[in-house]
Amino acid sequence: MPHWFLFFAVDVARLGLWLVLLAAIFVPLERLFALHPRERRRPGLVADLGLYFLNSLLPAFLIGLPMAALVGVAHRILPAGYYHWVAGLPLWLQLTVAFLTGELGFYWGHRVAHTNAFLWRFHAVHHAPTALDWLINTRAHPIDMVFTRLCGLTPLYLLGLAGRGAADGNMAAILVVLAGTIWGFFLHANIGWRLGPVEHLFASPRFHHWHHVQSGPIDRNFASMLPLLDRLFGTLHLPPKMWPPDYGLQNASEREAQEAVVAERGTTV
Repeated sequence: MPHWFLFFAVDVARLGLWLVLLAAIFVPLERLFALHPRERRRPGLVADLGLYFLNSLLPAFLIGLPMAALVGVAHRILPAGYYHWVAGLPLWLQLTVAFLTGELGFYWGHRVAHTNAFLWRFHAVHHAPTALDWLINTRAHPIDMVFTRLCGLTPLYLLGLAGRGAADGNMAAILVVLAGTIWGFFLHANIGWRLGPVEHLFASPRFHHWHHVQSGPIDRNFASMLPLLDRLFGTLHLPPKMWPPDYGLQNASEREAQEAVVAERGTTV
């Protein structure tokens, strides 16, 4: 049996176990605390399960080579003493800075995906569903997943917070991606929890559901976990106690008009 097939089979099995664990957590929560009552037979379930596996495997494979090349270039440009200094920092400080840096990179990557006409065509796949639940987190185009993940990880590797310069290898990058992914399932969940003041410290389902609203602006609430970034950059939208009235993209003619506006913006944010 080829080694690549064995590694692939192990990854698929690992993702299958993760899926079972996630379902064991979110399915009961969505039944007990549902924001919007749903039919037991979920439309589009098979396609979303396929995208869960595809978007958990393909982006990780595609970004491996660019990240390795980026580390090589960075180590040629920056002095070796800098990386030794980073590696000597306490691990908790490295992880904290890596988390904040990754969040900032993801915020701007997500925001650019809304304002760049080319990238929006891929990101729009994630905004198409007219109902949200935890599995919508991975309902996205692989190119969109690769782009936003690169935006979050590139600063970590350039700053030596991941890769050869970090004290513990790629732990920071792994934890940033893992935390963002797991939190993403929570943000999309069909759970009607209002978290009060906590919603202004950490992203909540209500915070992110407003990002998916159909009958309102979707160029708000770009942060993955820290709403403070949206507050700092003027993109926070969190009406007190209110939830979005609907989800998804507008009808075809309205969507074409929206894409035309995005095209006029070009790459500006």
